[in-house]
Amino acid sequence: MKQSYEHKVQYYETDQMKVVHHSNYIRWFEECRIDLMEKGGLGYERMEEEGIICPVVSVSCQYVAMTRFGEVVEVIPKVKKFNGIRLVITYEVRDKETKELRCTGESSHCFLNAEGHPVNLKRSSPEFYNMFLKLSE
Repeated sequence: MKQSYEHKVQYYETDQMKVVHHSNYIRWFEECRIDLMEKGGLGYERMEEEGIICPVVSVSCQYVAMTRFGEVVEVIPKVKKFNGIRLVITYEVRDKETKELRCTGESSHCFLNAEGHPVNLKRSSPEFYNMFLKLSE
């Protein structure tokens, strides 16, 4: 299932040269991940209501070209790996109009209960397990 998330670059996300500060790409990855779950039918809020959290274990970003104030980018996620315990998502950030690649990245996550112990979604939340399986197709 191919999804994308659109983001219009805001002035506060840029430096004095109106170039996006590198930390904002990581924020866009998170916005995209939340959007992916919502489009998949089960949002992050619902996951937390079920007592499950999905923290970031690692994140990386490779910068290819500058993004500037006022531009609109598409963040394209892909579920690279999912086994019910861990989740890895890759991202491509592209200019919406030209499709020029701006950066690529990857985030790794695990699933924890309210006490901070690892959980297996297949057992603890089959609905979320099936959603992530479908998103990984």
